[in-house]
Amino acid sequence: MAPLLSVVIPMYNEQDAIAPLTARLRPALDAITADYEVVAVDDGSADDTAQLVDGLRADWPQLRLIRLRRNAGHQAALTAGLTRARGRYVVSIDADLQDPPEKIGEMLALARRDHLDVVYGVRADRATDTVFKRRTAAAYYRLMRRLVGSWVPRDAGDFRLLSRTAVDALLALPDHQPVYRLLVPALGFPSGTVSYVRAERVAGTTKYPLGRMVRLALDSVTNFSAAPLRLATWLGLISFCCCLVMIGFGVVGYVAGWTVPGWTSLFVAVLFLGGLQLTCLGLLGEYVARIYSTVQARPTYHIGTDTAAARVEETTSA
Repeated sequence: MAPLLSVVIPMYNEQDAIAPLTARLRPALDAITADYEVVAVDDGSADDTAQLVDGLRADWPQLRLIRLRRNAGHQAALTAGLTRARGRYVVSIDADLQDPPEKIGEMLALARRDHLDVVYGVRADRATDTVFKRRTAAAYYRLMRRLVGSWVPRDAGDFRLLSRTAVDALLALPDHQPVYRLLVPALGFPSGTVSYVRAERVAGTTKYPLGRMVRLALDSVTNFSAAPLRLATWLGLISFCCCLVMIGFGVVGYVAGWTVPGWTSLFVAVLFLGGLQLTCLGLLGEYVARIYSTVQARPTYHIGTDTAAARVEETTSA
């Protein structure tokens, strides 16, 4: 039978965080209910993350290990965990303990009491983050709320609880590169929030450097808004107006007899128009690339092993 609660934890090179994570997560879950499972998704780690998690399974029967064959990214690893999770409620949390596992019980109690399908973990205090991280995160959520909609919760990352209904609805969507922090609120399920103070990373380094943050922002904009296409349209209109003005100047210059070889104006005009055209082509290319990726229908992850499947085979053979 399906357990009451599944906890999905994407992991990538988190060997130093395994012990402190286990020390806090297991007592927190045991205090809630014995009917739970922990789905650890190893996202192609290059260290001993998978081996350490696998070693814990002998004394922790609720622990499952799913290993991806290569590093597919945080959102893909999260998708793998959601797909394989069996619980009536599913919580996603990172392994770095910046999001407190002790809040899972409060999230589950709120969902069951108020009949909610989604409970967001909202960061009430991000003082442990760097100034750059706080400002870029604030800019990201402001931009998303402006472009996508005011229903996007502020400071709500991937620490959330989902009901089985919400999980099934998410997995049924055709998004090839899902951004769950926008996709979940877009579904419009009844939701609530649980606030907490964001802690410092317990070990290791962040798995979201500047490059991945930019990639997340780009995926968020192009997956949920047509604003870049509208920007290309406005740039095209502005370019057209500038061309009309330049044509007017050219006619006036011809009538007034000012038409001497003017390579500077021609050079500037070519650069100006060429830059706008390249900008528009780049924006359109982002959408064409996503169409191409969707048409190919390549999976975003490949599961190498699932300890739950091995356990079922052992039980059947016995």
